[in-house]
Amino acid sequence: MTALTLSTAGPATLRADALVVGVAKGPKGPVVAAGAEAVDKAYDGKLAAVLDALGASGAEGETTKLPAPDGLKVPVVLAVGLGALPDTDESYDEEVLRRAAGAAARALHGTKKAAFALPLDDASAVTAVAEGALLGAYAFTAYQGGEKKAAGAKNGGPKQPLAEIALLGAKPRDKDHKAAVERATILATEINIARDLVNTPPNDLTPEAFAAVASAAAKENGIKVQVLDEKALVKGGYGGIMGVGKGSENPPRLVKLTYTHPKAEKSLAYVGKGITYDSGGISLKPAGHNETMKCDMAGAAAVFASVVAAAKLGLQVNVTGWLALAENMPSGSATKPGDVLRMYSGKTVEVLNTDAEGRLVLGDALTRASEENPDAIVDVATLTGAMVMALGDRTFGIMANDDAFRTSIHEIAEEVGEASWPMPLPEDLRKTMDSPTADIANMGVRMGGGLIAGLFLQEFVGEGITWAHLDIAGPAFHEGAPYGYTPKGGTGSAVRTLVRLAERTATGDLG
Repeated sequence: MTALTLSTAGPATLRADALVVGVAKGPKGPVVAAGAEAVDKAYDGKLAAVLDALGASGAEGETTKLPAPDGLKVPVVLAVGLGALPDTDESYDEEVLRRAAGAAARALHGTKKAAFALPLDDASAVTAVAEGALLGAYAFTAYQGGEKKAAGAKNGGPKQPLAEIALLGAKPRDKDHKAAVERATILATEINIARDLVNTPPNDLTPEAFAAVASAAAKENGIKVQVLDEKALVKGGYGGIMGVGKGSENPPRLVKLTYTHPKAEKSLAYVGKGITYDSGGISLKPAGHNETMKCDMAGAAAVFASVVAAAKLGLQVNVTGWLALAENMPSGSATKPGDVLRMYSGKTVEVLNTDAEGRLVLGDALTRASEENPDAIVDVATLTGAMVMALGDRTFGIMANDDAFRTSIHEIAEEVGEASWPMPLPEDLRKTMDSPTADIANMGVRMGGGLIAGLFLQEFVGEGITWAHLDIAGPAFHEGAPYGYTPKGGTGSAVRTLVRLAERTATGDLG
């Protein structure tokens, strides 16, 4: 993990390998942002003109490297675009700062130490820059070993992430600034661990291996852990989880993580879909759709990371995480289309498509979570391609049985910089899952498939319990070029939203 500190040094006096400054997009060209005044002075007040001559515009995420002039104790200055200038009486949006810091950190992979002199008006800005820088510094290099890694970046090996970050312009002795950095460090650490899990090849991250990782982290952080193996799942009647996992040589698991605070008055249950690999089962996915299916456990990774973050932050709320882990494979023992499963709730489900498996493992976990009667349940899942078709690759959908709760989660997600959109649960679509054989089928009509999945999950939520469903199928795994603080591969989607929800619940500040 990249080290991050607050520094009292000025941009002209700190020794580092690079110095990051912000530049905005002005009406007549780039404008040097606050925090870089001393750097601009070292360029004789001509930094904006130099950047303009190099073709820089100040557009969001744009990075420009240039040699440092005499007067600075760094060899390189990196200007990162902040986009349009804010109004005179306004600060830069937190997400703008987060993305700029992330873009700068990515551009400095292979660098040991960098100083960031971006606008830091208050503790919120400190949090945003710290989060963005730490998330942008992420790289998954665990499987890049041997000669390639030993050769080093100069000889074709992978560049290592930025090792050390010093934030300039903040106040190291200010308790709010210190708390902002501590929170950002905890949050980024757990998000990056979630990213690691999503990026880990499925031959190594089996349900059993994931359960072991979660168990070890739980014990390190004072979180109670319970793991149900395949024998316990059969005995307990978890027909959904077992029905999905029985086609694989790697048996399923249900992991319960329990963080409690002695003064907590509220409780939350987070339920995560953890399909460590999804072949589609007997309803095999077509060619071209299998290669990234190691990411189908991103919901469980987000839940795991969020519970650990809540524990590290010491939030005054009880948070229980449920990781429904299985590998969906075709074999002679796999569930077949037309089979009927008896879920943990006792409800029977006719399986029309074995590739609609996430809702089956979540159904069992939702029922089990409901038994503890939490104040609210939120499930997180890479559930449907239909949601990607509806909202694209960067936005997750939110469904809920309570409109106010759905609105609150949407507002929280937008606040922390995670794009989301509220979606309905139309009653007329529920009847399309009627089965002549069982209580319900796991599929309905094709159109509105993401909403149908949400309606299916709602069937397994305990009566009177507030519940929301986050379908993160789009933003959980990024296949394109990195941008801002978002890397290629696992993103850690929904962790920031879940942690902020827990913080709001702890303080009673939930609308």
